[in-house]
Amino acid sequence: MTCVSGLVSTIAIAVVLSGSTVPAAAQDPGRQAEITVLRAARLLDVRGGRIVDGGVVIVQGGKITAVGGAAPAGARVVDLGDVTLAPGLIDLHTHLTMDIEGNWVMREVTEGAADAALRGARNARATVEAGFTTVRNLGSQDFSDIALAKAITAGFVPGPRIVSAGHSIGATGGHCDTTGFAPGVAERDWRTGVADGPDEVVKAVRYQIKHGAQVIKICATAGVLSFDATVGAQQLSEAEMTAVVQEAALHGLRVAAHAHGTVGIKAAVRAGVTSIEHGSILDDEAIAMMKERGTYLVPTSYLADALNRDALPPLIRAKADAVLPIMRESLRKAIAAGVKVALGTDAAVYPHGQNGRELGVYVALGMAPIEAVRSATTVAAEALGVSDRGAIETGMLADIIAVPGNPLQDIKAFEQVRFVMVGGKVVVQRRE
Repeated sequence: MTCVSGLVSTIAIAVVLSGSTVPAAAQDPGRQAEITVLRAARLLDVRGGRIVDGGVVIVQGGKITAVGGAAPAGARVVDLGDVTLAPGLIDLHTHLTMDIEGNWVMREVTEGAADAALRGARNARATVEAGFTTVRNLGSQDFSDIALAKAITAGFVPGPRIVSAGHSIGATGGHCDTTGFAPGVAERDWRTGVADGPDEVVKAVRYQIKHGAQVIKICATAGVLSFDATVGAQQLSEAEMTAVVQEAALHGLRVAAHAHGTVGIKAAVRAGVTSIEHGSILDDEAIAMMKERGTYLVPTSYLADALNRDALPPLIRAKADAVLPIMRESLRKAIAAGVKVALGTDAAVYPHGQNGRELGVYVALGMAPIEAVRSATTVAAEALGVSDRGAIETGMLADIIAVPGNPLQDIKAFEQVRFVMVGGKVVVQRRE
């Protein structure tokens, strides 16, 4: 009985991790999945770094079956006109179930997981309609992000594929904890990501995985939108971070480390995390370490323009004013040095659906437009550890978008997405 139960659990987990439902053709072998042909004036070859005239993509069963060629007999043809087909974009740092609208500071004690999941449904729609077909959700309340991911997979609500972290893991009183309330109010423990010492952080990792986490997020340092006085101080020890990375690896999961301060960034890199989130205060040594070890930088840089600082509590406002200008300069140095940059936005800190504006920041700071696109496609897919998305190629998931003009000449084209397909299903088709 135990073996059967374990097999069922393994199958269920495999379906969740795939980010897609079982195709109808797989359920009924006698039924042939519909063939859809997308036609457009142009197609972006991300790996080749070029625009191809006359884009044609053939889709069946949720995957790309051919690029170019004639439409098969009986296929449904979608002629999109004067647009450029591109792979669906990937955002490696979102918080779909959160925002900083209204009295967000009190939300932890006035709302529950159901509220968060419903808010997430609204934000997931805005995100996928902006052309982001995969996101990594790095921290949520009471597994609301995992509930949202299941709802999207089941087709209950529209949204991107979600790689969920469950609760962020951090130290008592740190950035991943809930602070500012009286003792006994909103107290948290290792189940909700607040853990101290290698043994407790391992328990926290295991508990997130038990309930569906597909990536582990840690708070290596202090942060901005929390009520401790520092912004960059290291909060998890290197031993704790190493324990997290090792435990996650046993389950085949990667670790993303929220890290603003230089000392904490270096400790997280030495511990073996896959990505540094924010990376606000990078010195030459930190940059060299990241290059040597292949650690990805997920900059979340557009928020410096979009964040409404006047609406922040004074302590948080002071931290934002101090760190955001430094963040931009650190990113400029990392780009120049050739650090692997993968797009992440921290959507929630500014309105969901504006994710594409992150690309323009990278170009403004010295990144070539095609490299900016790769940060949200091929490089982001590498950081996720997947090879089934990030380019328009035969065998890839049919996650495809269309934008006006030539995005290699004007990166802001990705702020005007006209068409979105996820897993072969059309989510958005706009005529401008």
